[in-house]
Amino acid sequence: MVNYYEVLGVKLDSSAHEIKKSFRRKAKKIHPDIKAFGTSQDNCHRKMSSLLTAYEILSDPEKKERYDRNLSVYLKQLRFNYREFLKKRKYDLASQARLIFHDLLNSNYEEAIELYENITSTNGEYRLELFMDYGDYMDCLFLLAEAYEISGEYIKSFNLYKKLYMNEMENPYFNHFIEEIIERLRDLTCFKMMSILSPEMAIEYIRELINFNFSKKDDAFFYKKIAEIHCILNENDQAVYFLKIGLSLDHKLSGVKKLKEKIGFPEIALR
Repeated sequence: MVNYYEVLGVKLDSSAHEIKKSFRRKAKKIHPDIKAFGTSQDNCHRKMSSLLTAYEILSDPEKKERYDRNLSVYLKQLRFNYREFLKKRKYDLASQARLIFHDLLNSNYEEAIELYENITSTNGEYRLELFMDYGDYMDCLFLLAEAYEISGEYIKSFNLYKKLYMNEMENPYFNHFIEEIIERLRDLTCFKMMSILSPEMAIEYIRELINFNFSKKDDAFFYKKIAEIHCILNENDQAVYFLKIGLSLDHKLSGVKKLKEKIGFPEIALR
């Protein structure tokens, strides 16, 4: 786990003003346009990218709070071999839940997924939320969904992101960060999962998102995607029907010109 306080050269209890001041000072030193003699352009870009990420996290109160919580856990674990300690307690489900979370925090995605699947396959009623507080559970669930997404297990990733969203609606935790979860659900369903699903199944997953009522603009986009699938299937009447719904929700819906031409969309229908 990267210590963004070290990247910015500030203390854990630094104020927002001190964080901003340190960021500006360091940015001036490593900016690619004013790099020091003998420093490669690529190295400057890498350092600048790391600095920007650190500042983005630590200057946002909500992101900083979430990061501080995870960093606190990580720093405590550095004091001894926490992972080995947890691994030895393989019959303690609470310890195994913490091990999954630990591996996810340290980007050990394969190990975390393997352990999670081994436990859930042998303990049908195993639920992570029973072995950690709600905040850690939500963070762990998000990281697990992300790990599945990175490994190409899109259906499993979708189901976990969906569970996160439903949890958030019942008991808010992420607050504004929920938009990130919605964006990932949209990206998975409307793009990544298209390559592994039949057209009919793809439509069913998109319908699931419509049922969440994210926003009119989101729903308009989802109906357009359904129309595109029907177009691929040469079901132009169905395509026209769903595109009409999409445009009724967002008359400025983008990316529809070529689709309209392909399906023979009757422009007069919207006047």
